[in-house]
Amino acid sequence: MTENRQPQEATDVRDVTRRKVVVVGAGAVAAVGLGGSAFAADALTGEEVTQKPVPGEDCYQLTTETTEGPYYIDADKIRRDVTEDKEGIPLLLDLKVIDNETCKPVRNAAVDIWHCDAVGVYSGYQDVGNGGGGPVPTGAPTGIPTGPPPGGGGGHQEPTDDTRYLRGTWRTDRHGHVAFRTVFPGWYQGRCVHIHVKVHVGGEWTDAGYEGGNTCHTGQFFFDEESVLASALLEPYASNTVERTTLDRDSIYDGSGTQGGLLRLRYRKDDIGRGVQGSITVGVDPEATNDGQGGGPRPSTSASPSAS
Repeated sequence: MTENRQPQEATDVRDVTRRKVVVVGAGAVAAVGLGGSAFAADALTGEEVTQKPVPGEDCYQLTTETTEGPYYIDADKIRRDVTEDKEGIPLLLDLKVIDNETCKPVRNAAVDIWHCDAVGVYSGYQDVGNGGGGPVPTGAPTGIPTGPPPGGGGGHQEPTDDTRYLRGTWRTDRHGHVAFRTVFPGWYQGRCVHIHVKVHVGGEWTDAGYEGGNTCHTGQFFFDEESVLASALLEPYASNTVERTTLDRDSIYDGSGTQGGLLRLRYRKDDIGRGVQGSITVGVDPEATNDGQGGGPRPSTSASPSAS
């Protein structure tokens, strides 16, 4: 899934309808680096929102396994910058993968991420529309959802097109770290804002990419409500008319905080459009097979490098 080389480098949502602000361009992603807290100097100055870690919370616990969902495409893009030309708030996703029994970093693991764009559409499945919830939305967003979500699972679906934005695979370094440059995800009917992730271990890095091994973790990362409400004030998020499922009503998030995949976020509270840094430590069992299918292991994964 990656090349054989080292990485380079409570506000009411209804208020959103009255406070649409600026368009966030894909070019803004240049403000985000790919290492540690490598935002532009002014991106995280001023008042910030930070989820502070609880001492010891990242060690000796497994990160929650979840469903793979219907929109996974196996290792199609070998890259850390998955943005392509998608508009949205710049997001640096900084991950650390550890063995939950030893707390040692898991090096040379292949990590996949994939998520929808600002208006809830997945690449490879554009014909499906807004995450299965209908056509690509336009206009003003709706208010707080009034009922429980219809669900967040479903079996795998074959891609309907060749687009691959907001998808990528890269390898962990010797410290277990891997970072991706992307954009803050949007939402679609029935699910809160989230990013999918898989961790593959035990395979071999070759000139052709990553081959063999097992999928030891399939999970999802989540965003607190304050950050989502802040994002919804900006375009193109403000154009998403689909009813949004809040974090506490989501059918996948288990409410366990970091262990359940809740990201620690850093951003300017008065200007989230400058960029967000999301970080989390992912505790895995390298000997396990967790493919997110609920029906036994899938065939071995393999990947080839991609130009973008």
